[in-house]
Amino acid sequence: MAKLPRAPAYKHIAAFKRAGWVVDRVEGSHYILVKSEARKHLSIPMHKGKDLPVGLLGGLVRDAGLTVEEYIALFYKRKHPR
Repeated sequence: MAKLPRAPAYKHIAAFKRAGWVVDRVEGSHYILVKSEARKHLSIPMHKGKDLPVGLLGGLVRDAGLTVEEYIALFYKRKHPR
């Protein structure tokens, strides 16, 4: 099984956005992401200078309905330069 990438929260938020999640609101230091067909929301803490804990990320990936491999592909997918 592949390992989840260690990175700051803003990079993980970008990966979830590629999966169709949208930032609904910010409550303190937590970004709340929603998806129209999902009944759940994702709450991602954004702490400057700290990576998102891998255990928390694993739970977020599971709650988003993704496999680890699908998430890794979204994480490393780059937007095309214009």
